[in-house]
Amino acid sequence: MAASSRRAAPLPPEERRARIIATTIPLLRHHGRSVTTAQIAMAAGIAEGTLFRVFPDKDSLIAAAIASACDAEPARRALLAIDLERPLRERLIEAVEILRGRIEGIWQLMSMLGMTIQAPRPGEAAEPESVAQSLMAELIRLFEPSRDELRCEPAYAARLLKIVAFAGTHPRITEGAPLTAAEVVAVVLDGIRGRDEDEPC
Repeated sequence: MAASSRRAAPLPPEERRARIIATTIPLLRHHGRSVTTAQIAMAAGIAEGTLFRVFPDKDSLIAAAIASACDAEPARRALLAIDLERPLRERLIEAVEILRGRIEGIWQLMSMLGMTIQAPRPGEAAEPESVAQSLMAELIRLFEPSRDELRCEPAYAARLLKIVAFAGTHPRITEGAPLTAAEVVAVVLDGIRGRDEDEPC
């Protein structure tokens, strides 16, 4: 049998599962819960029966897609890839773009699925502690090379950036007029009024 006529080797189970989930997320953002397993299988290039050998039903697939969309690891890796040799402002704008994309992606998915995302109440964490810590560590890393330019510790500056980035891009908080990444960074680095030299951060 000619090599060109052979069927492609089946994907390993975990790779097949990941591909199905990756295919499902944009379909959910477009169709919500009305997306069919036939549509998902077609987009993934597999038979619908194969889909049900990986996931017992559509609800379990949707749950896996939500968990994947909320996973902080892709954002953490993107933050880790930011070049520390670039100027501080450029580094931070890129970081806020990454955070903004994550927030918007989660919001759009939840909205299409009819799930409510409330803005956090005062004193309440915006996301699980493990997620917050993984992202915060990378944000602190971005400030470290420029600590001499700061009025405060990198950890405090990173916390401010994360708070302003979340609030400035959250659809409910911004009422449909989110801040740009450059605006978020300007608020954190420059503020909105002049300061005396001895004024603390």
